[in-house]
Amino acid sequence: MCTAHIMNSVKNRMLSRRDLFRGSAAAAAATAAGGLIAPSAALAQGHERVEDLTHLLHEGFPTFSGEQEFFMDEVRSFAEHGYHSFDLRMHEHMGTHMDAPLHFAEDTNSVAEIPVPDLVVPLAVIDIRAKADEDPDAQVTPDDIRAWTAVHGPIPPRACVAMLSGWGAHATSERFRNADDSGVMHFPGFHIEAAELLLEESDAVGIAVDTLSIDHGPSEDFAVHFAWLGANRYGIECVANLDRLPPAGATLIVGAPRFARATGGQARILALV
Repeated sequence: MCTAHIMNSVKNRMLSRRDLFRGSAAAAAATAAGGLIAPSAALAQGHERVEDLTHLLHEGFPTFSGEQEFFMDEVRSFAEHGYHSFDLRMHEHMGTHMDAPLHFAEDTNSVAEIPVPDLVVPLAVIDIRAKADEDPDAQVTPDDIRAWTAVHGPIPPRACVAMLSGWGAHATSERFRNADDSGVMHFPGFHIEAAELLLEESDAVGIAVDTLSIDHGPSEDFAVHFAWLGANRYGIECVANLDRLPPAGATLIVGAPRFARATGGQARILALV
């Protein structure tokens, strides 16, 4: 089949799709005008809105290494080929992403092996912004967890426990890494004793942070990674917009990639509120 024929075929299909989208949009508008907008099944179960907890990924997004780890190479263009596409190259652990247990522990789940029910779970948001404002090396401690449970009750079954430090506001600048002159980074994370408390006293399946690591920036031993992932639980790093969520009551939806043997990967993270 000649290239010109391929281009014409692609353009004709694009025009057909545009007509379809216009028709769908018109139908949606008519439905809205009639007051017949049907909520999604999930929202119909008692949630009022959906929040996106995913940072926009781009070539300059801050990384743990400090190096660029996301690349978009244009391989097709409308002008030359009649359609548009990119080759993507990226490190597993950058942007809003998951740490699968396999990242730090042998014979544990890869990202594709995490049970699907563990990707749609209750969310507990522990707010340490006051501490983080005073100390960039602040950590979620057992006292923070106990303060949360004193108000909201026990950590929900099979929950994800998230740290809200306010650090997501720095994701567009070098403050996100906050490296000192010696290269040591300073940002909040979970204390190992908090991770151990959750392992001992809850069946939480995940922990999440709005920083580059579930361990705080100056960590040299990655104790939380080893303990938490080693227990076949997952972590989520670089979460956005946690400040838009209540401390309790939201449902987390983790769009984990299904990459064979992957130790993690970029994820679309949503919350039903």
